[in-house]
Amino acid sequence: MTTFNEREKAFENKFARDGELKFKAESRRNKALAEWAGGLMGYTGTALDDYIKEVRKADLAEAGDDDVFRKVKGDIAAKGLQVTDDDIRKVMYEALAKAVSDLEKPGA
Repeated sequence: MTTFNEREKAFENKFARDGELKFKAESRRNKALAEWAGGLMGYTGTALDDYIKEVRKADLAEAGDDDVFRKVKGDIAAKGLQVTDDDIRKVMYEALAKAVSDLEKPGA
């Protein structure tokens, strides 16, 4: 194998690993966000588990984070709770940062 081919393969592998890390981190973020929002809405047990699945499923609606944000914001508003957009975005950001940190630890 030539040096060029080896470099190309290395870049392909890195791209695949980065994509996998992004997917896992966003999935963990969505779970943490759903747990937070579900707790605000009083969900526990099976209801909370179902809500986590709904939020994760909402992430498949479109590229980016807006689909998840709108889902959670709408659900919270439907329950008559007052939570700012900034609060939701802050939870999303912190949950993503924690997920990335956890995934980058050896053995994760």
